Amino acid sequence: MIERPLDHDIEELKKLILTMAGQVEDQLANAIRGLVERNDELSQAVIESDRLIDQMEIEVDRRVVETIVRARPLAGDLRLVMAATKVAPDLERIADHAVGIARRSLDLSNEPPLKRFITIPAMATAATTMVRDAITAFVQRDSALARAIIARDGDVDAMYEQIFRELLTYMMADPRTIARGLGLLLISRSLERIADQATNIAEQVVYLVEAEDIRHRSPESETAG
Repeated sequence: MIERPLDHDIEELKKLILTMAGQVEDQLANAIRGLVERNDELSQAVIESDRLIDQMEIEVDRRVVETIVRARPLAGDLRLVMAATKVAPDLERIADHAVGIARRSLDLSNEPPLKRFITIPAMATAATTMVRDAITAFVQRDSALARAIIARDGDVDAMYEQIFRELLTYMMADPRTIARGLGLLLISRSLERIADQATNIAEQVVYLVEAEDIRHRSPESETAG
């Protein structure tokens, strides 16, 4: 089979998305390590590397425009190229959340630990796995995997609610813990939002593969029929 110029452009676009996703995953992992290990150097490195993600997002947009102008993709190819313009901003927002976690980790490292970290690292692992799987689904055009990712979002929501209740208990029992409790609550909220971004990517994959827009649907409508 003769390879079309469009095929090469699409493969290069996928590689760029994979590279961007890998960098974002590293940022998130380092942000959580910086929090748990109270490692200010790691946290600061996450903050300083954010500009690289911004540049990658711009590069994705540039390549998309070039591909559309040069190759004029149609149907499924066009959906994939356009999906890249949605996936890249979601990855950039995930990186922004990692930076937010790192900034709050720097503040918390100056205070005594409030509690042992158990649920937050577990929540970070779940959210990171969702992001990784969402990118795999995008590159492989796997809508079944994408739908499975969407179903897992509720697990992360449940962990966030558990952390919220735990931290609220600490803060109500001792007002001196309020600042630390709020910091940890904002970190867990960032992780919950990261899972939401992974869900957004998965929804784009479903549209890419099945040409069905499932955004804004309730869980009930997905299970009905």
